[in-house]
Amino acid sequence: MKVVPLHLLDEYEQYLIRSKSDQTVDAYMRILRQFVQWLGECSGDEGNFLVQQLSRTTVELFLAHLKDKGYSSAHQNKVRAAISRFANWLIQEKQLLSENPAHDVPVPPQAVFTPRELSDDQRHVLKTLVERQQNLRGEAIFALGYWAGCRVCDVSWLQVEDCHLDPKSGWITVGNKSGKKRDIDLLNKVRKPLYQYLGSEERKFKKSDFVFLSQKSGHLTENGIHRWFASLKKKATKAEWELIHDITFHELRQDFAHRARKAGWSLEEIAYYLGHVTKQGAPVIQAAAKYTPINREQLKEKLKWIEGKGHPSS
Repeated sequence: MKVVPLHLLDEYEQYLIRSKSDQTVDAYMRILRQFVQWLGECSGDEGNFLVQQLSRTTVELFLAHLKDKGYSSAHQNKVRAAISRFANWLIQEKQLLSENPAHDVPVPPQAVFTPRELSDDQRHVLKTLVERQQNLRGEAIFALGYWAGCRVCDVSWLQVEDCHLDPKSGWITVGNKSGKKRDIDLLNKVRKPLYQYLGSEERKFKKSDFVFLSQKSGHLTENGIHRWFASLKKKATKAEWELIHDITFHELRQDFAHRARKAGWSLEEIAYYLGHVTKQGAPVIQAAAKYTPINREQLKEKLKWIEGKGHPSS
């Protein structure tokens, strides 16, 4: 059997660098190294993997593994695409495969879900946990999710040059990874911890384009943020844990949308602030609407408005 040494991944990375953006290369290689590590763990040989292991069945099992871990259908599709591109390279450039094992492997569509709105108690517990840590980096990361509705990738890829902050006001440019950048103003609850973190001894003497750093990978990755949030929740008491154990970082963003809607924001405003926009910058209202679904209770009271009863303007 042919064996693919792990240094081929480095060679493939150099191949990608010639035609792909840094962000795309980083995403592809992160996926492939995770896939190769999983293959090694399954076979008991983490130094190499056999070409014959790159089969349709293996790809399907890995995607099932990711699904069990809670990864979305969108992420599974990205994984399949990354493996497929790597397989094509092994076919065309290295002649180590005869066919692409990831071709046409189905990924079930994501189940339709109602974006989460946190309860007051859940919000209180999360904010309390952050305060207890007395850690400026953690406060800034949480604030960007909870008080600015930022995506995990917005936080991970946030760069110092895109933070325009002073002691009294501030705004940031986000969307580096997606290529659809937008400028958003910040509540003081976001500006203050972010400004203090950037000016702290922990951060200001470290040379990096990225705001949030990690000892392992230069900047804090998206997975690193998920791990940070999981470790934060583990600091909860038993009673607190019951309330917040299943909340994800992304659900801070969903809750922000609910709070913005209740505060009177239009769907267009929510769509722009959350980054649901076209490449031309136009807000995608359908995307924002899923965060603020209409329910029976809302309409039950407003039915009276048709008769002129209870309308705010009456």
